[in-house]
Amino acid sequence: MRILSPIWAQSSREHPLAVPAALLLILLVGCALMADFLTPYEPNETALAESLHPPSARHWFGTDKFGRDISTRILYGARVTLLAALLAQAITLTIGLTLGALAGYYQGRFADQLISWLMTVIWAFPFLLLVVAITASLGRGLVPVFVAVGLANWVGIARIVRGEVIALREREFVLASQALGVGRMRLVFRHILPNALPPVIVTTTLAFADVVMAEAGLSFLGLGVQPPTASWGEMIRTGAAYITTAWWQAFFPGLALVLTILSLNVLGDFLNAEISSRQ
Repeated sequence: MRILSPIWAQSSREHPLAVPAALLLILLVGCALMADFLTPYEPNETALAESLHPPSARHWFGTDKFGRDISTRILYGARVTLLAALLAQAITLTIGLTLGALAGYYQGRFADQLISWLMTVIWAFPFLLLVVAITASLGRGLVPVFVAVGLANWVGIARIVRGEVIALREREFVLASQALGVGRMRLVFRHILPNALPPVIVTTTLAFADVVMAEAGLSFLGLGVQPPTASWGEMIRTGAAYITTAWWQAFFPGLALVLTILSLNVLGDFLNAEISSRQ
């Protein structure tokens, strides 16, 4: 937290887009959490008499072919996207931090060789292709989505943590802890790993955008969250068939997805610059 505390003081001058990006993400999270109170409609409430109505005062982003309010479905779809991304990143961090720390501490030994081999194998597959393959084997739905993304996305974190641990394990505080008889696992996870977290924060923020895109891509392909549950990817897929007659069906979910990914990338770049300047 000490590293992140001066963020807002300098961002407006050195990184003018950082504050708007952070505020947009906060707004998105807040609207997703408060969706029940922000809209009078239910996400799956159909009204065929209002099918394919363009944006208006009654329906800000228009309606889809079933007469469902698109703005409402975007808000509820944000819940699905953010929940899947958070759970996927939790799996990614758990695996990446654990295996990366062990590989770095046992550099050159069997544990490091085994973990490095596993990282190389997974790294050889294109990310989205691997996610699709895992999802197809697990089945469709929200749970397979975040499990698949988490299992396919941990290698980047593990590689960074491994390098940081290798650099830190010969530091004086580590040698002092070893001289005091601190156990290996406690030494790795209580003393070395916390000092390797700054670059992990940046990588996690940037990877969050990839996870959001992966969830939307899986839903677009029909492998993610299934209808009638609101999902940005599924809304874009459904609206693509009406792009010339009812453009708002795909445009507004696509805009929400683009703004979210851009905000995450801007924030990640800013954190990278801030952390690099303090190392």
